[in-house]
Amino acid sequence: MKRSMRTAMCTVGALIATLGWPVGAAQADEPAVRIDLRVLVVSDGGPATDAIAAELGRAGTPYTEIDLEQSARPVIDEDFLADTVDGRPRAKFQAVVLPDDNPFPTGSAEMAALVEYERTYAIPQVDAYTYARPEVGLQYGVGSGYAGSVDGVEAQVTAAGRSGPFGYLDGAVPFEDNDPAIGESYAYLSTPVAGADFTPYVEAQIPGRSTKGSLVGEYRHDGRRELVVTFVYNQHQQQFRLLARGIVEWMTGGVHLGASHNYFAVHVDDVLAADDRWNSELNCTPGDVDCTDPDVEADPIRMTAADVDHATDWQDEHGLTLDLAYNAAGAVDHREQNGGADELTDRFLAVRDEFRWINHTYSHAFLGCKQDTSVVPWRCATTAGGAVDWVSRTEISDEIALNRVWGETNGLPLENDELVTGEHSGLKVTPQQPEDNPNLGPALTDNGVTWLASDNSRDPGQRRVGSALTVSRYPMNVFYNAGRAAEQVDEYNWIYTSRAQGGSGICEDNPATSTCLPEPLDTATGYTDHIVPLETRIALGHVLGNDPRPHFIHQSNLAEERIAYPVLDGVLTEYADLFADDTPVVNLRQREIGAELERRAAWQAAVDAGEVTAYRIGTTVTVEAPDGLATPATMPAGTTTGTAAYGDAYAGLVSAWTPAAAEPLTLALPSAPAAPPADPAGASAPSTTAPDTSVPAGVTEPVPYAPQG
Repeated sequence: MKRSMRTAMCTVGALIATLGWPVGAAQADEPAVRIDLRVLVVSDGGPATDAIAAELGRAGTPYTEIDLEQSARPVIDEDFLADTVDGRPRAKFQAVVLPDDNPFPTGSAEMAALVEYERTYAIPQVDAYTYARPEVGLQYGVGSGYAGSVDGVEAQVTAAGRSGPFGYLDGAVPFEDNDPAIGESYAYLSTPVAGADFTPYVEAQIPGRSTKGSLVGEYRHDGRRELVVTFVYNQHQQQFRLLARGIVEWMTGGVHLGASHNYFAVHVDDVLAADDRWNSELNCTPGDVDCTDPDVEADPIRMTAADVDHATDWQDEHGLTLDLAYNAAGAVDHREQNGGADELTDRFLAVRDEFRWINHTYSHAFLGCKQDTSVVPWRCATTAGGAVDWVSRTEISDEIALNRVWGETNGLPLENDELVTGEHSGLKVTPQQPEDNPNLGPALTDNGVTWLASDNSRDPGQRRVGSALTVSRYPMNVFYNAGRAAEQVDEYNWIYTSRAQGGSGICEDNPATSTCLPEPLDTATGYTDHIVPLETRIALGHVLGNDPRPHFIHQSNLAEERIAYPVLDGVLTEYADLFADDTPVVNLRQREIGAELERRAAWQAAVDAGEVTAYRIGTTVTVEAPDGLATPATMPAGTTTGTAAYGDAYAGLVSAWTPAAAEPLTLALPSAPAAPPADPAGASAPSTTAPDTSVPAGVTEPVPYAPQG
């Protein structure tokens, strides 16, 4: 396959000096070393190395994983780590991640090869999780420090961490304590050994002492650099999510393929329409197809003009724009029923430019199969011949086009290639409709729709439907049929308690996807005390996971008691408390999110197929990739291309997706790089004896907790 060459002039000395990389002088008559932009991850199947690998994967940073548990794995030796290309020495990996500082048997030739490789080419090593002891530059955790649970502890980034790889954080690194009955984080807290060149980056108070102990720190010794992590974690825990970016930037020196941001977008569905209200007596929602008691009328929830003003004030306060998915029939019908008056629509139109708007179809009609509601749950109606009776292409197209025309007539700032169908209908929904409506794709094509919302809980992967690619959205567990906290809690109890406790038993019937509450929540306090903290934590976890997919709620949640705001406030307030000003949440609209997901998938496919090669030689970084493939890269601040600044600033670095071009791309970084260090004369060889990573006597180490969400 023809490849395009993208060349970047890299001068990384300023960053190297900041991070304290060792500096040596290359001989003038020796060819400069080539260092490939790829990370070696050596895994023992534990959660810590898996977490770092997941972080690299999410960012699109190439890595090679070696599983020590596999007997047929490659042997890590000199030939595996380095070779010569075009007469030039090549280091195949820019960093090494190990489960601990030495996971191999005593006297291991593999560890000896890694030690020599790291010393020769100035390759940093991450010890994903090891216990404090002199071999990693720390005093023993047991006796002189602490070994035990750090659930609920608030660690702090040190001054060195703030001026180095963790500068994107404001300082606090809180450790989760989601369940007091379960140990979630185990750590060793200790201070550096006297005389050791050890720099703590993240510390926590040692219980019962006036000193702090290191949780993450850099140990320099024998011509090598190690990032020593002394707490166990998994990829979902907040403390790792907060530190993951810094771990990657430390190991790569801030020069790597891939990019990572913290995203948050909120879609508000059913705007201008009304949502039916939950009925606590019937335990269903009158007006819904599965709640058809003829003696109970629907009780709609609809925003007011005052709710619109509150939404605009909230946006101004938090610096986040809401995406409003609107149904024009809600406005048209309300005017017809009220002599032409509709204060809600009038107020929305007066401040239309304060929001982003998305076509949600004209009447929120169900666009999949025609529904037979004579049974509960509903089923797809069939034709006389027994085939599924689908909503037609014309009906779908009319729903899209009528809503668009109303929006354009009223001056809404629309992007006509975006669409959210009512209930994500038209797309498959199990068990009733296990395939897409075959008329949906053609109708999308007829209307130029290229970005179609889907429900992440049912349809998480991006896929093509007609002219459109799907954009999965996270449903927040703030229900569409609740405008008040007590209603939300009552329905929550119905879903998440057992039959014996008066609930539906859904959680009992689906234990893999739903956990029963130990007891029903108090309708007066359950929303504030249980639901809000839980939903905040789940959404914040998405934000911290380099995940651009939006969250969605409903207009009913911004009405009456405005129950969505405590969750949204919680996400943004906690985020602001954790991150520095140079690391804001990125608030994209639907089409931008779809494009980000599409190019990530193309990039990852090329990386997985071995079609991407990137390396640094002296001051030059070269990326070889298939023609037409956009390349994501992260570089130090101050990088330029020609006379223009490269990329967008984020978290102290700059990054960009660079489209493939016929001409090479040249990137100039702030200053010259350091050469790999020469072997220090007389330096003692580092130990290649495997450390005893068992827990010291008298200390119980809990199994790491993997929170569900």
